[in-house]
Amino acid sequence: MKRDNSEMEDDLCTEYDLKSLRVRRLGSARRSFGEATVRLEPDVAAIFPNADAVNEALRFLIRVMRDNQAPDPTAQANNSNAADS
Repeated sequence: MKRDNSEMEDDLCTEYDLKSLRVRRLGSARRSFGEATVRLEPDVAAIFPNADAVNEALRFLIRVMRDNQAPDPTAQANNSNAADS
């Protein structure tokens, strides 16, 4: 299919400078824009309606893990030594 070389109508204002724009590539060459992207497996994604729900569930899991961690025996030994002084 050949392109038509006739003049195209341009609705962009002349003050817009688009020369500094970069084309975002797909795949591994694509640069991150400050956010980490995590892909969920389809069965997991089906449970969560949006990113906020995923974050809420992960924060809950983190709290549960912290609350259920066994105390560090070295921390208790250090505290008992400090109390003996």
